[in-house]
Amino acid sequence: MSGRPETPPVAADVVIELIDRPGRPVIFVERRFEPLGWALPGGFVEIGETVEAAAVREALEETGLAVTLTGLLGVYSDPARDPRGHTVGVVYVGEASGEPVAGDDAGKARAFDPEAPPRLVFDHGRILEDYLRRRREGGGGL
Repeated sequence: MSGRPETPPVAADVVIELIDRPGRPVIFVERRFEPLGWALPGGFVEIGETVEAAAVREALEETGLAVTLTGLLGVYSDPARDPRGHTVGVVYVGEASGEPVAGDDAGKARAFDPEAPPRLVFDHGRILEDYLRRRREGGGGL
């Protein structure tokens, strides 16, 4: 085999818990571009960037919040998870304080009770279920 293999793009997403609010609500962003709907903050990893740095950068760009990552939630790689094409998602849990302000490709950024989220795009509903299961179990390594 010669050359580098063709692989799917890598995205970094963050379940951001607002630690300065009761119940630690989670931030979701309303996407301005297809697919439209609500999603966890995140985006593609740039060449020369670590996945962790991409997660923090994307969170800041889309919510205006400085996020501290507290753990890895999981890696999501179902080829059908993104209607735009096969994408591998690395999802972290992080903490932030303050009021989210939408930026970059996010039309809105809002805190929601994670037990009552908006309608989510991609596989972010499944990701949220995984997060909630870990949260109920007391963190599970987060």
